[in-house]
Amino acid sequence: MNKILVDIEHLCAGYYGEKVLDDISFQIREQDFWGITGPNGGGKTTLAKVILGLLPPYSGTVRFAESDLKNRIGYMPQTSLIDRKFPILVSEVIASGLCLEKTMTSVRKKERVEEMIQSMGLQTIAAKPIGEISGGQLQRTLLARAIINRPKLLILDEPNAYIDNAFEDYFYKLLQDMNQTSAILLISHDMDAVTSLTKQILTLNGKKHE
Repeated sequence: MNKILVDIEHLCAGYYGEKVLDDISFQIREQDFWGITGPNGGGKTTLAKVILGLLPPYSGTVRFAESDLKNRIGYMPQTSLIDRKFPILVSEVIASGLCLEKTMTSVRKKERVEEMIQSMGLQTIAAKPIGEISGGQLQRTLLARAIINRPKLLILDEPNAYIDNAFEDYFYKLLQDMNQTSAILLISHDMDAVTSLTKQILTLNGKKHE
C-alpha cells in the first residue's frame, strides 16, 4: 500500500463559528487521485483551504508525513477568486509557483517557466497582464503555476470550469501522467470528469460520503 502523505482525522472547520465541515476523516496517499464533489456550500473549497493551511480548523487534525510537504503542494484556485485587476503578468504568475524553491538557480527557474509556457501554449500572452487574457488562458496560467514545482500533492479547485475543447484532452492526459508521481485532489461539479479520471470519490455535504 502506498505511503500516507496527509492524515486527516475528525476535522471540523468553517467560518465565523458556523461549521461547514463536521467530523471529516480520510487519508491522502502517494498516487491517490481523489475526486471531491458535492453541493455548493458542502465544504469542498473549505477542505482545500484547511489542507493548505489557509484556514485553521475548529477541531481535529491534519498531519503531514513529511515536514516539507506543505512546500510541495501545488494549488490551482477557482478563477473566480482571482483579482483580474492585479498588475501581474502571465509569466510572473507562473514563476511565483517557484517562490519556495531554495535550491534551484535563477537560470533554471527561468528555464522552467519557459518550459511551462510552451507546454501550456501560452507563448503569445506570456508578457500580458492577467486582466487582458481570457478565462481559459487564465485557467492554463494557474495550472502552470500549480505544477511548475512538480508537487507531491496537487489540489485543483474546479479546474475545468473554463478549459476549452482544444486543451481539454491535453489537460486530462497531463493529470494522468502527473498522478504517477503526485497525489491529486480534484474538486469539481463535473461528475463525468470525476468518475472518468479519479480513483476515489469523496462527496462532501458537511459530512463525508465516500
